[in-house]
Amino acid sequence: MSLIVMKFGGTSVANINKIRNVASIVENEINGNKLVIVLSAMAGETNKMQQYIDEISSDSKLENDLILTSGESVTIALLSAILKKKKIRSIPLLGWQVPIITDENYQKAKILNIDKERINDFFKQHDVLIIAGFQGINSLGFVTSLGRGGSDTTAVAIASAIEADRCDIYTDVDGVYNADPNLVPKAKKIPKLAFEEMLEMSSLGAKVLHTRSVELAMKNNLTLQVLSSITKNKGTFIIDEKKLIEKEMVSGVSYSNNESKITISGIPDKPGISAQIFGLLADNNINVDMIVQNISQDGVNANITFTVPNLEINSAKEILKNNLSKIKYNSLKTDENVSKISVIGMGMMSQSGVAQKMFRTLANNSINILAISTSEIKISVLIDQKFTNIAVKSLHEAYNLTEN
Repeated sequence: MSLIVMKFGGTSVANINKIRNVASIVENEINGNKLVIVLSAMAGETNKMQQYIDEISSDSKLENDLILTSGESVTIALLSAILKKKKIRSIPLLGWQVPIITDENYQKAKILNIDKERINDFFKQHDVLIIAGFQGINSLGFVTSLGRGGSDTTAVAIASAIEADRCDIYTDVDGVYNADPNLVPKAKKIPKLAFEEMLEMSSLGAKVLHTRSVELAMKNNLTLQVLSSITKNKGTFIIDEKKLIEKEMVSGVSYSNNESKITISGIPDKPGISAQIFGLLADNNINVDMIVQNISQDGVNANITFTVPNLEINSAKEILKNNLSKIKYNSLKTDENVSKISVIGMGMMSQSGVAQKMFRTLANNSINILAISTSEIKISVLIDQKFTNIAVKSLHEAYNLTEN
């Protein structure tokens, strides 16, 4: 008997026919196994709930999370009802029934604990546990949401807690591609990726897996498979880097239009000023990514440019404006029409010339670089958003990714 966790996203449960298809996949997988099925809400349902919240201008995080997590209760109940008609012993469970314990941060809650013994108790009478993704319960007993894409995190956290044999993430695509197929028709599916590569791709715009879920899988050395709920093709396996026989210099090209640039000019050039600025943002749970600091020629003032997610740009501006007297800057400018373009590959650690090729390719296409950030396996640049398509296509060609 194997213990298997299977997660199905919103497009896989978008209507009754698709939920019936999920039921067939589950039925084929049982064969004496014990299954945990993690479901998202139907595609578009969470967005609809957010629109309701926006319509009443609600700023009550407790109520908002209860609204946002309502869609999953429908999908888990529908799937369980279908499975029971097939004489399969299943039970639908909301996050608080498992329970999935989280911290107190509404809309961005982090999972603190999952009761393995209680899950095992459920398995004594049921072969399939159908658990609502994206949600948990905090120490005060209130429902919390894990943030968009949190169903991936739910699945990986449960798989890690119960020491599952594997964790399959079913989506509307049949794996991870080395570029967005919507932009690059010649993009190829990648058979195997290291956790580190998938983590970079997820954080840099690839929408296949949620970043936190990859971090959690890497921490627990849990092999993931990303595959389609429509086709029967093998997907992409996300594995420990040591298991990769051959490491590509560049595995893929990612992009993100979910970036806004902030430039603070004329700040005092003295120790502690950067810590003060980014401390204010961190205290308000605002994620900062690319950072560039320039010292002016007078040696007195400096300029700092950095990026934040689009959804957090207004909050970041307000915080910085409210603290003008503390930071003492001359001007604050923002730009939401930027894109982050990245090349990722484990082979970068042992091969040179990756950065040179990236910068030369962009220069040949008259694309100006606004900011740069690097890691051992990633190079990211910030560019004008209007050049996104040509940047991705030209880099995909420059690194011969069509030949993989």
